[in-house]
Amino acid sequence: MNLIFLGTPAFAVPTLERVVAAGHQIAAVFTQPDRPKGRGGQVSASPVKEAALKFGLSVHQPERIRRPEPVEQLRQMNPDAMVVVGYGQIIPQSIIDIPRHGIINVHGSLLPKYRGAAPIQWAIANGETHTGVTTMRIDAGLDTGAMLLKWETEIGPEENALELGERMAHAGADLLAETLARIEAGSIQPEPQDNSQATLAPILKKEHGVIDWNWPAKKIADRSRGFLPWPGAYSLFRGQILHVWKARVADETVVSLPGTLVPQKKQLLVACGNHSALELIEIQIEGRKRMPAQAFLNGHQLHENETLGAAA
Repeated sequence: MNLIFLGTPAFAVPTLERVVAAGHQIAAVFTQPDRPKGRGGQVSASPVKEAALKFGLSVHQPERIRRPEPVEQLRQMNPDAMVVVGYGQIIPQSIIDIPRHGIINVHGSLLPKYRGAAPIQWAIANGETHTGVTTMRIDAGLDTGAMLLKWETEIGPEENALELGERMAHAGADLLAETLARIEAGSIQPEPQDNSQATLAPILKKEHGVIDWNWPAKKIADRSRGFLPWPGAYSLFRGQILHVWKARVADETVVSLPGTLVPQKKQLLVACGNHSALELIEIQIEGRKRMPAQAFLNGHQLHENETLGAAA
C-alpha cells in the first residue's frame, strides 16, 4: 500500500518500523514540530521523526495539520490509507475523506473503553486487570470509529505504565500489520462501537498525581504505577514535594489517621483509607535523587505520628 504515517511518541515507533518492514510504501511521515524538552529546554525531535529519518523517509511537521496547505499536500500524495499512532492533533474530516481505505488508528485500549489521550495510564490507575490494543477507522469523533481488530493482555499486578506501554507498542505494530494485510485482501469486517459502554481516558494533568491518603492503599498504589512517567503520584513531606515512584499494598492494617507515616524495622508504611496501609518502596523528595524507602528512613528522624499532606 501507499501509506502516510502520522505519529509522534515512542509508542508509535514500533508501528512505523513494522510497516516499513512489511514493504509498504511510505509517502511521508507527519509528526509534531520539534519542541523544547527537559530541564534545559533543548529543542528535540519526536521519537517518530528520529526513526523516520533513519529510514530516509520524508518528514513533515505542520503546526496545525487542519490548515489548507498540509491538507492539500496530503491530498496530492493520494495515499491508499493513512496510519495514525499518537499523532497529537485532531484529524479533520477534510483529511479523513482523502484515503480510499480510510485512516487506521492504533489505540491503546479495548475500545470503547478508555477513549482519549492516556488509555494505558488510566487503565492501570483505575485498577484494571486486563487491557489491549484496538485498530479502528478514524471518524470525526473522539476514538469513536468502527473497530477492525483487537489484541488483549493481562496487566501484571505490579506492572507500570512504561512497562505495559512498551509491550503494547510492539503488539500494536503487529496488529496494524495484520489489519493492513486484511484490508488489502478484503477480509476484514468493521464493527461499530457500543457507545453505551464507552469510558474516557482524558489527557493527564499535574493535579491528577496528587495523593489523597483517605483513598484505600490499592487505589494509591495503582495510580503511582499508572501515572508514569508523568505526573507521577505525589504528596507533601515537611513542605516539600515527595514523589511515590514505587509502592505496594501492605499486608498490615493500621488504625492511624490517613497520611500518617508508620516506620517499621525494614519498611516504611503510610496509613490510608479503610485502615489499609501503603508500603513505600522508592520515593523522591524534590531536588534530590530517587531513593529506596530504607535510605529515606536512615536519613530522616521521623516525629511520632508524622503525616504526609496533600500537595498543592
